[in-house]
Amino acid sequence: MYIAIEGVIGVGKTTLARLLQPAFDAQLVLEVFEENPFLSDFYGDRARYAFQTQIFFLLSRYHQQRRSVPDLLANHGNLIADYTFAKDGLFACINLTGDELEMYYRVHAALAEKIPLPDLVVYLRADTDVLMQRIALRDRSYERNMARDYIDLLNRTYEASFHGPYLSVDGRQTPILVMDTNDLDYVRCPDHLKTVEERIRQALCLAPFQTQFTLDQSHAHQS
Repeated sequence: MYIAIEGVIGVGKTTLARLLQPAFDAQLVLEVFEENPFLSDFYGDRARYAFQTQIFFLLSRYHQQRRSVPDLLANHGNLIADYTFAKDGLFACINLTGDELEMYYRVHAALAEKIPLPDLVVYLRADTDVLMQRIALRDRSYERNMARDYIDLLNRTYEASFHGPYLSVDGRQTPILVMDTNDLDYVRCPDHLKTVEERIRQALCLAPFQTQFTLDQSHAHQS
């Protein structure tokens, strides 16, 4: 079983992956974005550093998923990732133009066919203002210059690609489970985390799961 968690910057992908790991007895594949030497410069000057940033991410994600995912699935059976290989193309389409975008797509297409697709993509949705609050709360140095317009554009791009019911990659499809996280606090509220787990089990037809879910909306937002 291979689950990938997706969503815009700050929505809570890595946090959820770590919290779900024990419930599914899974190994983790986590995105290593801090190693990108262009990332800080990119947020300061997107136009100048976009191509270098995208190509570095593309190759880094390819090597990680090409090596790690098949080995972990073969040796451990269950795997949760906090990103999909497809996400890189979303960033490219809003950060690159012209010949650079065309070159990027050619490389991405050649690499994507070698990447295993997850059995389920869990797309975490949130409003742009909620995302900006969560980004501010975690206070990563290279994210402090993020413009709301950029996050909003990214959010709309994600919505267009991950609204469901399927994610298509290289002629292949994998199902998408959409979860609204505006009022979901799976860090502080065990019932919310259990709801997420139950919905994943239901989507994958994994026992045990319940057929009905309730969500207490009174808790604070997850950060």
